[in-house]
Amino acid sequence: MRVRAALVVLFSTFAAAPVAPLAQTATESQKSGAELYRAACASCHGPDGRGSLRTTVGFDIPLPDFTDCSFATPEADADWSAIIQHGGKARAFDRMMPAFGDALSPAEIHNIVDYVRGFCAEPGWPRGDLNLPRPLATEKAFPENEAVVTTTVARGEAKSIDSEFVYERRLGRRGQWEVAIPFALQQVEGGRWRRGLGDIAVAYKHVVFDSLGRGSIVSAGSEIVFPTGKESDGLGGGATVFEPFGTISQMLPRDGFLHLHGGFEVPLGVDEKPTEAFWRAAIGKTWFGGRWGRAWSPMVEVLGARELAAGEPAQWDLLPQMQVSLSTRQHVLLNAGVRLPVNEREDRKASFLFYVLWDWFDGGLFSGW
Repeated sequence: MRVRAALVVLFSTFAAAPVAPLAQTATESQKSGAELYRAACASCHGPDGRGSLRTTVGFDIPLPDFTDCSFATPEADADWSAIIQHGGKARAFDRMMPAFGDALSPAEIHNIVDYVRGFCAEPGWPRGDLNLPRPLATEKAFPENEAVVTTTVARGEAKSIDSEFVYERRLGRRGQWEVAIPFALQQVEGGRWRRGLGDIAVAYKHVVFDSLGRGSIVSAGSEIVFPTGKESDGLGGGATVFEPFGTISQMLPRDGFLHLHGGFEVPLGVDEKPTEAFWRAAIGKTWFGGRWGRAWSPMVEVLGARELAAGEPAQWDLLPQMQVSLSTRQHVLLNAGVRLPVNEREDRKASFLFYVLWDWFDGGLFSGW
């Protein structure tokens, strides 16, 4: 069962429990998550969080195993709380999951979520609250299960439409591997358009530090770019490139966030191509339409790069953008922005970028709307 779909099963068992006593005790005294779980959840999900037998619960819906950390850790607390407070419709799940905002206080909802997360006893799984919005160019530190298509439209004398498909898959507690496949469409002399495959890349990223209390997560990784594109047609760089990098993501007050990303692009076996250093930063803030509605995340990136050769200047760009969730489940996102050169603008023109992101671990592309 996918992560958010199983959340509905978790809290649907409240429907079988008497709501009135919960509402009464919420005003009298705040109960702990353990007490609320034993009173309303344990009969179906078991005292250990692994789920009771179907013969015991009397229905065929598979029950999640809350001791499975790959299920219990990726989502933010807000996703769990939204379903308890507003019911299954809050994330486009079955309406069999009722809303309990009137039966449980916000503090009790928090206590339940915190207690259920505690069934994951394995250390080393970063919490989903550290999974901050993804910028267009800056790498974030959280390991993900996503598919992303990014398109760049450049105008000027040489018009081009470059698209890149990135598939990311989480590996264990702290790792992530990915593959990036670019495809270019370029206008050439005479107004004709040329198309072709670019340089394919594979990468691995690993979390080296995370702290929910500090709101910080740090990762390091490396990427190898293979010369699969035809250099003579402008579709590739003509060399294998090794790219070590590091990235930091930081939660800021009031739903703000910051990403820092830097590294080197090192051509292998090609003396005439110099190594290039790059550094990127993205800062933004998330607003929600309604308490648990559509998420809007405006952000701006500052992008810098410099070839490590004598006399080479650094290139600077600004990239303002807006990310918005499209699906009710918030697993399909759109981000669009404009990359604006700050210097050397005679040779570099502005370009329009956008991506469509699908968090495939949370459900099908056409589900959750």
